[in-house]
Amino acid sequence: MKKVLVVDDEPAMRLAIEEALTRKGYGVVLAEDGRDGLQKLKDGGFGMVISDMNMPRMGGMEFLKEIKKASPQVPVLLITAYGTIQKAVEAVKEGAVDFILKPFTLEALEETVEKAFMMNEAATGFETKGKAMLARGRQMQRLVSMAMVAASSDATVLISGESGTGKELLARFIHETSPRKDNPFVAVNCASIPDSLLESELFGHEKGAFTGAHSSRQGKFELADKGTILLDEISEMDFKLQAKLLRVIQEKEVERLGSRGPVPLDIRILATTNRDMKKEVKEGRFREDLYYRLNIFPLTLPPLRERGEDIRHLAEHFVKKFNAKYMRRIGDVSPEAFGFIMNQEWRGNIREMENTLERAVLLCQGKTLEKEHLMPCQEPDEAREEEHAGPIHDRTDSGSANLMTLWEMEKGLIKKTMGEVEGNRTHAARILGISVRTLRNKLKEYGQVLPG
Repeated sequence: MKKVLVVDDEPAMRLAIEEALTRKGYGVVLAEDGRDGLQKLKDGGFGMVISDMNMPRMGGMEFLKEIKKASPQVPVLLITAYGTIQKAVEAVKEGAVDFILKPFTLEALEETVEKAFMMNEAATGFETKGKAMLARGRQMQRLVSMAMVAASSDATVLISGESGTGKELLARFIHETSPRKDNPFVAVNCASIPDSLLESELFGHEKGAFTGAHSSRQGKFELADKGTILLDEISEMDFKLQAKLLRVIQEKEVERLGSRGPVPLDIRILATTNRDMKKEVKEGRFREDLYYRLNIFPLTLPPLRERGEDIRHLAEHFVKKFNAKYMRRIGDVSPEAFGFIMNQEWRGNIREMENTLERAVLLCQGKTLEKEHLMPCQEPDEAREEEHAGPIHDRTDSGSANLMTLWEMEKGLIKKTMGEVEGNRTHAARILGISVRTLRNKLKEYGQVLPG
């Protein structure tokens, strides 16, 4: 039985909520204020807490903060009057899953409680398209709770974070927990499509609109009608094209290239970026008006190095995942291996950790994953330092390294970097220390021709 703690200083309100939730099969415990609630919360086993905002001795906001210190995983639903809506919004930022306004019907309360339990299940680990993002730590649980609040509306969401933190995964999660979940989800990588083609890709074109337009074509916005469009790495979009995107957002309509009239849209827009958008605006690379249109509901994914509470759970998840994929029998991870994992900087974030553990599982032939299985996944200099190995030529002569030409090494490095940044040429060039033009020429040389 799901157990709910109801905290309210009005006896009639407590009893009404208790009756409604008991009728729905929930176990209910009552408390008359925040201090009483904290005392009863110590008994444990609560699936959620419902609390009034205005109470004597300890108000709802203070009560919420104390709950999050003691039991960060327990969802809190706030009851508020009109005059305290702003405080309720602030409380959501502090970790409350939602708030409900007085006066409310018991049916509305029951629906909100059911939704809150779903949110709590989602916050402990969510999965989209076969990929999972665990959220055990308080910081990530708060983020997922806010994402659930965003999902219930049509507000434009801007998701920020370093490469590899799971921005697209969070965007898919928002779509799949929204009222639009049964309609299309269309993702567009603004960094991987050349500027000359992006406008046609987004907005579509009519036959004869430009050389090579042999037939009419719907753009990504039309394909996402009634659903959600994700503009991945929006900061890479050409400045001139940003004005057209702004008009689409404002007017809720799109005009194909070569068209004589607009096409109305019913669409939800999500966007991601790994840049400091305020800096991009200040330096003239991104339109300020578009930024504010996109930033209605901002969410920021923390880098993995700031998610200490989640690292162990993520590592266990990946070991289990690749155990099944490669039919290994790994039943344990040694303390030394866990220590190594916890101490890594993970500059590539979750994507780097996943790749590292996939290789480690492949290398492990026994039942325990050891530190040595993770070591080959380090950069050569780090591995040599850790292993106190001899000169490179000694190891090469002994056959422990594969001989390859400089051309092959260069190709491998570029391919690996492109994979890490999901094909983003600008970011790859910056990491490699070369120009985008040089990178494009190298890719053509390797037979991986990118248009544009």
